Amino acid sequence: MKDNTKTKFFVELIKPSHYDDDGYVIQWRKSWIPSNTLACIYGLTRDAAEQSILGSDVEFVINAYDEMNTVIPVADIIRRFKNGGGCGVVFFVGVQSNQFPRAMDIARQLLDENIQVAIGGFHTSGCIAMLPELPDDLKKAIEMGIALFAGEAEEGRLIDVFKDAYHRDMKPTYNFLGDLPGLEGQPTPLMPKDVSERFVNQIGCFDAGRGCSFLCSFCTVINVQGRKSRYRNPDDLEKLIRSNISNGINDFFITDDNFARNKNWEALFDRLINLRENQGFKHVKFTMQVDSLAYKIPNFVSKAARAGCRRVFIGLESISPENLKTVNKRQNKIDDYRKMFQSWRNARIVTAAGYILGFPADTPEKIEQDIKTIQQELAVDLLEFFCLTPLPGSEDHKNNHLQGVWMDPDLNKYDLEHVTMSHSQMSKEEWANIYRKAWDIYYSPEHIKTLIRRAAAGGPNPSRVMLHIHQFYGTIKYQNVHPLQGGFLRRKIRTQRRPGMPQENLLIFYPRRAWETISGLVPFGLYYLKLRSIRKKIKRNPERRSYMDKALIPVKETEEDILEEESIMSH
Repeated sequence: MKDNTKTKFFVELIKPSHYDDDGYVIQWRKSWIPSNTLACIYGLTRDAAEQSILGSDVEFVINAYDEMNTVIPVADIIRRFKNGGGCGVVFFVGVQSNQFPRAMDIARQLLDENIQVAIGGFHTSGCIAMLPELPDDLKKAIEMGIALFAGEAEEGRLIDVFKDAYHRDMKPTYNFLGDLPGLEGQPTPLMPKDVSERFVNQIGCFDAGRGCSFLCSFCTVINVQGRKSRYRNPDDLEKLIRSNISNGINDFFITDDNFARNKNWEALFDRLINLRENQGFKHVKFTMQVDSLAYKIPNFVSKAARAGCRRVFIGLESISPENLKTVNKRQNKIDDYRKMFQSWRNARIVTAAGYILGFPADTPEKIEQDIKTIQQELAVDLLEFFCLTPLPGSEDHKNNHLQGVWMDPDLNKYDLEHVTMSHSQMSKEEWANIYRKAWDIYYSPEHIKTLIRRAAAGGPNPSRVMLHIHQFYGTIKYQNVHPLQGGFLRRKIRTQRRPGMPQENLLIFYPRRAWETISGLVPFGLYYLKLRSIRKKIKRNPERRSYMDKALIPVKETEEDILEEESIMSH
């Protein structure tokens, strides 16, 4: 029983979404991808409450929301603060640049009620890390009374914020970028059950490590999380897995920007293998992100498969050597790509590769040709496209800022789907058009048959490949958003349109929403049936396992490959 004589300290954790081109929040009844930052901060907040860091006479009241699948109950939050004494803080967590305008719009409503607000995440951290002075959007936030949090929250940093919020003495800026914490023994990232239930597939997420050793100029991770590998230990991992399984979660997204550069990768895989093979946790599975050279690390791919890896995201970025050199992604070597994808395929792991459009050497014609080359020569299952974007916190953004190069002032567009800077060889319209066309080129009906044929010939489960195609291409084609922002059954609220855009007449809004819903869901469902028909037809073919094309022809290992693997192992 709770002690009603205790002072209540409210902590409201909000992971904001962002606006679509019509000004409505991108939100679903069920969304695809969970937020690791929300899980981390929720776990740290629960730990602070259990430690009674504000005193035994203070009771924490914690709520967490992911706006991708939840309408943020602003009125309820305000009511709780007013009825409970007003002590606490609303913390916007993991805020990316495209989500910053939305966070600010919600924050204004809370500030008007004298509720303390803090904003953390990659936008705040990236700007503070890379720019000589705060940009206008962050200056505005401080002027409004918002506390900015830069860096990571472990090792007591979040506790400092809570103590200041309790005394209503929050600092304008909390900058911990110069002192990145260790992760071993830190509180377990945990997604609240009421949040995890709002994903299409109940899924958990965690970062097994942070930091990346590479120098890609478009990347924000190296400037926010650093280049030094920091990691959780196997005991941390097992505790995390067991706590999530008790909540019914056995599917995970490991959010390390590059798990292969986690120096503790093998010990973590070994613990997962032990849990799966000896401890009765055979259903534990996960998706992870790695670089294109990870397959060269001895035992990495084989142990990943035994540990439960079902899908791997690889930063392919481009197959043009000129483009890769421009952005300092020298670790990607074109000659290795075919062997790399075959290695993952042989382990029956679905490969998803990110491909960036808009490098200096790109033209619509070159992009189209490169995609066709990938289709013919590389056994990658899924390709997802992004527009090259000068994200705040990246070297590209810093250089553009210092040189006065034009960048779109609307942060809401920095979602990797919109064109936000000029290009020497493409107009804005040409760039936007080839971005949309790229999806149609890669996921052409003929190539989809090829992808499923390759899977049926000894690769990953053809049904999984089919479902991922439906999710990836179906979301962009029929829901008009990137798969990473996708979900099931889009929600739009007439009264939650972006400030500055008029509230639509209900007689216009609701009939159109009904049509949008039907015209999106029906083709999306029919597309699934079409893909299933293709898969069944291929499955019935008795010669399916003998299918072969150029991308599947085995690559012979050279003496140079052996020497490179020995070099990787020695480091």
